[in-house]
Amino acid sequence: MSGSSGGSSDPTSTNFLMTRRNWLAQAAALAASAAAPSAFAQDDVIRLGQTVALTGPLADIGAAMHQGSKLYFDAVNARGGVNGRRIELVARDDGYDVKRALANIDGFIKDPGLFGLFGCMGTPIIEGTLPLIRNTDIPCFSPLTGASSARPADMRNVLNLRASYPEETERLVEHLATIGIQRVGVAYQNNSFGKEVMSAAEAAMKKHRLQAVVSAPVQSDASDAAAAAKRIAAAGPEAVLLGLAGKPTVAFIKAFRAEKRGLPLYALSVMGSAATLSALGDDGIGIAVSQVVPMPTNAVVPVVRDFQQAWKAAPSGMEPSHLALEGFINARVFVEALQRAGRNLTRKSFVDAVWSIHRLDIGGFELHFQQPGRNASRFVELTMIGRGGKFIR
Repeated sequence: MSGSSGGSSDPTSTNFLMTRRNWLAQAAALAASAAAPSAFAQDDVIRLGQTVALTGPLADIGAAMHQGSKLYFDAVNARGGVNGRRIELVARDDGYDVKRALANIDGFIKDPGLFGLFGCMGTPIIEGTLPLIRNTDIPCFSPLTGASSARPADMRNVLNLRASYPEETERLVEHLATIGIQRVGVAYQNNSFGKEVMSAAEAAMKKHRLQAVVSAPVQSDASDAAAAAKRIAAAGPEAVLLGLAGKPTVAFIKAFRAEKRGLPLYALSVMGSAATLSALGDDGIGIAVSQVVPMPTNAVVPVVRDFQQAWKAAPSGMEPSHLALEGFINARVFVEALQRAGRNLTRKSFVDAVWSIHRLDIGGFELHFQQPGRNASRFVELTMIGRGGKFIR
């Protein structure tokens, strides 16, 4: 997967926020206040902290995720909660600024009534959060990122649901091989996200015996997007895989469409925000995009049908989206773990309950928590951008 200062809309870059050295230093400093396991104050409320972009260029992503989760929690609360306890999701806006996000996390950690973190958004923010909750019992449930760096194999309290960026990339390359594409170009963001996608693409193409005829990095400010598009177009690929997000996505696609109008383009779910689709306009039509949850319009899937019914019953003024459905699913799985943890709820009993979830089908969407460092869902399907920026299958 995948808000800012300086006007950038890139959800994977930290250059416009703070340098990696700076935010790691701040994370280490804040970690001192969370060095030992702590107990939350038991009462009739299960309080969850969420730092998320509710303003700025990525507000559509953060608001959709938050709204989908809150929708399910509100429905559970209306039925009396879980074992007599209400769930309170406390969202604090960070504008996708790492410094603001870590300050939010620090505040949550110091709150004696906090049970855990839920649905916190963004790779650099989760990377900064991990040192703060290492060696604590604070659960970090369903962070919004597909990065491997957010999947530490030695932290049992970090509980990832969504499929990873490498898994999305593998699915896209597998599809290219299935339809007979042989020559592939790759445009990737010149940061940790893009390089992870590039590495995964190389591995997948080797596995499926495809040829990477050309690859080109794109800076997060999109300053070289047009040059990258020219270079890739000149190499004559049959399709292009995009490891891009935010501003570089729009700049590259528009430049590439000017070079090669009809060439197939394939992208990861992180590119599919409402703002990006709107900015692309007709240039987005026909782009294939991997998704980590089912189509939010596909009522044949039981969990989607539940989501649609809840969405209609509590209108939010927002379009039902993949991201809102993902938030809804995350909340549903969280409640499943709470129920398994029983009445004598502790953070430890909750984390133990999560890791007891094997082959759980919540209505056409399966989860299997295997071990730290692995995500519980392997779901990836391909969609296409149709007219009006709407996804179709």
